[in-house]
Amino acid sequence: MPQTHQVKLGNLAAIVRSKNAGPYRLTFDVLFDRDENYQAVSKSGVLNSKSVANAYGIDVDKISSFFEIPIARAFKVTMFRPHAQCSSGETDVYGAQQHVPLMNMLIPVSTTIKGYDDV
Repeated sequence: MPQTHQVKLGNLAAIVRSKNAGPYRLTFDVLFDRDENYQAVSKSGVLNSKSVANAYGIDVDKISSFFEIPIARAFKVTMFRPHAQCSSGETDVYGAQQHVPLMNMLIPVSTTIKGYDDV
């Protein structure tokens, strides 16, 4: 069995982004430009509804959808916003600043995978 090490999801993916999905939800996209990196994340099984909920400190029932889209080398997650868009206490009207906890998730990957930026 090959040795593994922990790599941040943001270092494996080409794009990790968040955006509005209406006034009550946020959606996240994780897109890969290298099949090797996508396969490593997919096969690890680490990226799932429960792990995303843990990364954001929310209950898993606040994740409204989680999709893996192999043909696009992508994952898509949608969650309920903690505050409705533009309501009191809401801090990111466009939902574009919410992706960092997802980027920082640690993924176990084979030490043979070299196609990522380790920053």
